[in-house]
Amino acid sequence: MLSRKVFQINQVKFARLWSSIPDIDIDYYCNSKNIAEIRNNINLRKGVGNIDRVLEVFNKLNSFPTCHTSHEVLKQDLYKELSSLPNRTHPSVQKYADSPHVVEELNQKRDFGKDTPLEFSDITRRLNLMRTDKLGHTCGHKSYYFLGELAELEEALIKYTITMLLDKNFQLVSVPDILSRNVLESCGMSVNSDRTQIYSLDATHHGPDLYLSGTAEMSLAGLLMNSTHSVFNLPLKLAAVSRCYRAETSNIIEERGIYRVHQFTKVEMFAVTTPEQSEDMLEYLRKVQQELFLPLGFHMRVLDMPPFELGAPAYRKYDIEAWMPGRNNYGEISSCSNCTDYQSRRLHIKYTDNNVRKYVHTLNGTACAIPRILIALLETHQDPKGKIFIPQVLQPYMNGKKYISKNIITPELKLMKIKK
Repeated sequence: MLSRKVFQINQVKFARLWSSIPDIDIDYYCNSKNIAEIRNNINLRKGVGNIDRVLEVFNKLNSFPTCHTSHEVLKQDLYKELSSLPNRTHPSVQKYADSPHVVEELNQKRDFGKDTPLEFSDITRRLNLMRTDKLGHTCGHKSYYFLGELAELEEALIKYTITMLLDKNFQLVSVPDILSRNVLESCGMSVNSDRTQIYSLDATHHGPDLYLSGTAEMSLAGLLMNSTHSVFNLPLKLAAVSRCYRAETSNIIEERGIYRVHQFTKVEMFAVTTPEQSEDMLEYLRKVQQELFLPLGFHMRVLDMPPFELGAPAYRKYDIEAWMPGRNNYGEISSCSNCTDYQSRRLHIKYTDNNVRKYVHTLNGTACAIPRILIALLETHQDPKGKIFIPQVLQPYMNGKKYISKNIITPELKLMKIKK
């Protein structure tokens, strides 16, 4: 069995060697008995990663003493190859092939009778609640303005979500939107690749390796970097409201309008547990999501996602899709994932139990992603007479209003020609 012992260096030197890079589980990934399992996992997840290359570099590294000039280069190569490997996959999920498993369906689809439900963009245009076009002079393509009571509804959703999370003893954290490459990559995001989802800041003016955060999950994980927690303080439950920046675009008809945009507001949940607690915590996060969404009245289905949908960090992931009547289709409104020790080993987040230091497990879950929740809400609760019913749980956060009507305060935006 290959292990770290083959480095033949004492514990102090070994700790110094690996303190500046992720402590990826070499005992597992470089054990010849696990190669078939790891290779199968890579194939199931349809991701990058080459376990044969990992073993090749690992064996070369062991052939050089630590003082050799090639040792440091090979160590960095090994880190790079190990970092490209995905997390392990939950045994139950391995059976799903390429299709998600429907866990349950919640709320009934609304029956519109003879009326044809309008799409979100049509509703907001008729009620003068949003602008997404002719914004080239301000924020450009895939952006939006919410106007009047739609902007109020956005704030109501945030307050409703935070109130419930605080009642469930989540700790609220205000997070930064600018993060370093190390934090992003340690959380499993691809930076500066051909398919990057991340906006990078100009290194000439802002310093090297700074990026806009795609989700508060990464900021919360970065907050805990290089920290050690008592087992008696776990699980730790955090929540944050942040703007999320995504460079990705889509020409898929189902993702039109504000379904996929370059920036949006999201309430995120983040949990830190012992390895024994993480599977139960994932179920807990899913139940919290369902408890949040059920009173909003739209139909939804809960999906246990197949391996190729997990990305690199997740061990298991649930998605919740809402029925959007105007689109006559389901759309993802949230997900929650158990990342086990994938992130904690890269960020050095540990806990102590009987004076033994171990790696925590990290989990994340969407509590409220504003644009898609708004699509499901307006399309489900639209009235043929030109009003939108506000779910009862949100009414206290909108000064008791029961309906959204046409916005007559904010003038309609018109394209103006600018003379040079």
